[in-house]
Amino acid sequence: MPEQNPVKPDIVVGARVRVRRETETTAQGVVIEDFAELTTSGQSLGRDWAPVHRWAVALDDGRLVFAHDGELDVDSASSGQ
Repeated sequence: MPEQNPVKPDIVVGARVRVRRETETTAQGVVIEDFAELTTSGQSLGRDWAPVHRWAVALDDGRLVFAHDGELDVDSASSGQ
C-alpha cells in the first residue's frame, strides 16, 4: 500500500508538536489521534467542504484541533531532543 500522506517519522500519537496556522499564532500540544486511514485520496466523502485532517492535537491551552501534516512540527524543545 503506497503511503498517501508522507509524514516526518517523529510525528506519532503521543508526540509533542507545534501547530502552525496562517491565521493563528503557533500553539503547542500533544498528538492524540492519527486519522491517516480517512485521509487517503481514493476515499470520497461526497462533499468538498470540511475536509478530513490527519492529526488530532490536544493543545496545552485545552483546545482540540485537527491538522494536516504540513501544519505540524515536532516540538523538540519540549521533548528533550
